[in-house]
Amino acid sequence: MQNNKVVLPMQTIGIIGGGQLGRMMAIAAKYMGYKVAVLDPTPNCPTAQVADQQITADYDDMDGIQKLTDVSDVVTYEFENVDLDAAAFIERHDKLPQGAYALEITQNREKEKAVMNEAGLPVPANKIVDSSEICARALENMQLPAVIKTISGGYDGKGQLKINTSDDIKAACEFAERNAVSIIEQWVPFDQEISVVFTRGQSGETAFFPIAENDHKDHILYKTTVPASISAVVQQKALDAAGSLAEKMNITGTFAIEMFVKGDDIYLNEMAPRPHNSGHYTIEACTISQFEQHIRAICGLPLMPIELLRSAVMVNILGDDMETALTELPKMQHGFLHLYGKETIKAKRKMGHITFIANTVEEANRQLTAYEEAKQ
Repeated sequence: MQNNKVVLPMQTIGIIGGGQLGRMMAIAAKYMGYKVAVLDPTPNCPTAQVADQQITADYDDMDGIQKLTDVSDVVTYEFENVDLDAAAFIERHDKLPQGAYALEITQNREKEKAVMNEAGLPVPANKIVDSSEICARALENMQLPAVIKTISGGYDGKGQLKINTSDDIKAACEFAERNAVSIIEQWVPFDQEISVVFTRGQSGETAFFPIAENDHKDHILYKTTVPASISAVVQQKALDAAGSLAEKMNITGTFAIEMFVKGDDIYLNEMAPRPHNSGHYTIEACTISQFEQHIRAICGLPLMPIELLRSAVMVNILGDDMETALTELPKMQHGFLHLYGKETIKAKRKMGHITFIANTVEEANRQLTAYEEAKQ
């Protein structure tokens, strides 16, 4: 058990990364009365727009990291690809309650799978490959379809290639050769994808948000529905698995685990050591959001009990959707719009999200349908 280091409102929270997750962390922190400093290389990034100060520097710029550490009473991050030397530096100064270990694990898919295996948790069959020859041999012994991914980096479908048939093996071997070290995973023909988002405090208490069900389009999260339509057996397996990982990795803060569901079985896919896109619904639909709970955890405050107030359906707004979202807003009676303050609109870039809440999932989906019909 750790001893809580309490950081009170009016003190400063430093955030590494200035995107939408940092922005929503900052909004929650400002709401509670904290000051916020952000480190990001892009001037006037989404987080800087709501923060008290920005340190404009690259994430591995140790001068910038030192300045952020000096001006902050506690430091957190909005993405997992934080420079590990920078994280270790902040941890040595007793200002990174999340620690560098969770970053080290979640930055590397080989280490991520190893930790899951050590915890005795179900994961798809996988193999690490570091050349085209080893890739070819691995695929001889693996049932297709499969997927090959870079060992680190990659998001929203980037840094991976699906191997559907033997015709795709040549491309997979070229992928392996290009990327030095990759991981091949058995493709799970899943019924659903779910995510378990939880927050763990510095003293070890854990609070779980309602399990979310995710739908993707073009490898990008399109829609999250809560509550997920899963059995009580699947729900308990998912919560038990998340709790085991939280203890094993000594997590602090909000954390997310994506899982595949097939029948009554689960398979753990990937982890994120920070608030997650599939947890955005918590802002309107729960008694406390994933962002405010995260701030409470890193600041050593007790976690608040979580209740789902209403059913929710959250949809991402990509660059393609911005015109419709703004055109429909004056006519929209339902739906909470969040735009992230990104200056450049790109087709597949996440520009914001809308959360529809209602007494039932069916009613929330009807609200979504009315919005989507306007896009036709």
